Amino acid sequence: MATLVLVLILLITRFLKGFLGNIAVLLGIIMGCVLAWYLGKMSFDKVADAPWFALIYPFQFGIPKFEIVSIITMCIVMVVVLIESAGMFLALGDITGRTIDRATMSRGLRTDGLGTVIGGVFNTFPYTSFSQNVGLVGVTGVKSRFVCVAGGVIMLIMGLVPKLGALVESVPLFVLGGAGIVMFGMVAATGIRILSDVDYKTSRNNLYVVAISIGFGMIRWSRRPSSPSCRRS
Repeated sequence: MATLVLVLILLITRFLKGFLGNIAVLLGIIMGCVLAWYLGKMSFDKVADAPWFALIYPFQFGIPKFEIVSIITMCIVMVVVLIESAGMFLALGDITGRTIDRATMSRGLRTDGLGTVIGGVFNTFPYTSFSQNVGLVGVTGVKSRFVCVAGGVIMLIMGLVPKLGALVESVPLFVLGGAGIVMFGMVAATGIRILSDVDYKTSRNNLYVVAISIGFGMIRWSRRPSSPSCRRS
């Protein structure tokens, strides 16, 4: 199923132009969901049970508690998230042809931090720049910030309709996996293109940065699958 979704996305991207070509990933997911429902691999029971409208208000699950261990843990996680966001900004800058200087990077990281605070107030996960978005920009070729703003408004409206949330939750993981191969692969390709412009001849430090990063990545993927912790992860 994941391979079929991947093939559908590639065929749509190859043979369709304009608007349909730009939404190749969405069309692939929809077709995958239709086939999964036909094969009995997708259920809409949660969609039927969910209400049409629900108002979201701050601290719906209770007032936050301040614990030093939790604060330190979250700060460490946010440092990792900001490093990931920095990579996303550089990748997007490379795709859109815009230079990401220190001031631009600072504004982006501050926006990520503000989004995280707003997300916590409104009872959800931290907001940050996701690599899937970089893949979507690369696949669709849509680089307008106004499209992002329109998408944000649509998402705010959808957040008030629990049935839509239940519908998204019902999408099988193998359908999302097929689309994820395209988007994450585009991120990797963009990273390789950025690394090709790095000066390796006159600066050994750049070699060490790339070598250590790849080394840790290899360690991550080479963990033995026989370990119970590996199977759970």
